[in-house]
Amino acid sequence: MGGDNQLVLVVEDADDVRELVHSVLENAGFGVAEAADGHAALRQFHRLRPDVVVLDVGLPELDGWAVLERIRIMSETPLLMLTALGTERDKIRGLDGGADDYLVKPFGTRELVSRVRALTRRPREHSQPADTFDDGPLHIDFVGHRVEVEGEPVRLTRIEFNLLSVFTMHKGQVLSPDQLIAQAWLDPSGLAPGKVKFAVLRLRKTMGWHKDLGPLETVPGFGYRYRGMAEPSLLS
Repeated sequence: MGGDNQLVLVVEDADDVRELVHSVLENAGFGVAEAADGHAALRQFHRLRPDVVVLDVGLPELDGWAVLERIRIMSETPLLMLTALGTERDKIRGLDGGADDYLVKPFGTRELVSRVRALTRRPREHSQPADTFDDGPLHIDFVGHRVEVEGEPVRLTRIEFNLLSVFTMHKGQVLSPDQLIAQAWLDPSGLAPGKVKFAVLRLRKTMGWHKDLGPLETVPGFGYRYRGMAEPSLLS
């Protein structure tokens, strides 16, 4: 049984391992694209829209955890973590961060193919990941990890950027602290909902948004909602 023309993006900095995975998956009938670092992986992900991502943890500059985090903010594409880290904590971190499966090096080639095939059979929502978000004066470049307001860049921390991305991609929806922890923090284990309150305060301060009149609304007893920049009450 082949890969039914499905495309797998292999993200691995070690040339020999990347070439091996490419060859094994190609021989199994999959289309294969490659990336050797995290930044290239995100560019390839947005350009090619792969059906599955095989992602190594130990990447240079932007590591696999960060790549996983950014992909999961935008997409539910099936993702297999490929790593030399085999501790229980690392596995939990990857799975809690949104990975669908976890394969420890050294691995058997048959097992790799079997796990990738299993991921292609899982039902998924077929929504295309957004590259950018525009809402009046607010512009977010999800690929380049950049935010601008009225054309001026805004420097955000990783958590601030993740929160803003989650809010804007769920515009109009009320998100609970638990939902935000699950989507904005790579390792959500042990985080209390109260941490979200302070992160939202920092995000509002960085963006220059008023607590009551700004686009990010507190919904008492439920959570937070990004209601948009264009509502009349927000422009007065």
